[in-house]
Amino acid sequence: MNLRKLIWNARWLSDEQRIKWYPAFWLMRLKVLELSPCWRRVTILLPHSWIATNTGGSMFGGFQACLADPIAAMSCLKVFPGYSVWTRSLHLDFRREGLSDLQLRFAMSSEQEQQIRRELERKGRSTPEFEYGYYQADGSLCTLIRARVAIRPKGYKKDMASNVQPSQP
Repeated sequence: MNLRKLIWNARWLSDEQRIKWYPAFWLMRLKVLELSPCWRRVTILLPHSWIATNTGGSMFGGFQACLADPIAAMSCLKVFPGYSVWTRSLHLDFRREGLSDLQLRFAMSSEQEQQIRRELERKGRSTPEFEYGYYQADGSLCTLIRARVAIRPKGYKKDMASNVQPSQP
């Protein structure tokens, strides 16, 4: 078992500790501000530290992407247990410089959850898109995030033969 799976599956850790100790997040020194049951609402503080600052003095986009990437998928994994879940695509729209600590604010609405449940019942899979963001200390939106998540049956393997393009003569 790898370290990520060990941390994610460790029953003696709280969900807040799982996030903080997740290997990709260790050096970020995150602080979980809100984590609702089953992860429907998540707020995480991403500190503006020397290690996260680019030469212009603002937060590295890579730090923002690293934290934003798995949050929607982790939420779906908690809300829809028994499925394999991963981030299918991630888009970050940097609207302002991140000159302060940033709060990542994620929320899954009950309408979106019900839509996903209907798709899972009907098709056995779903690929929802979530929109969330990073907010500066003054409350202004710094970075808009759009993440598409793949929710598939356990053991799902995409048929790669259907994606093969014919060779050109």
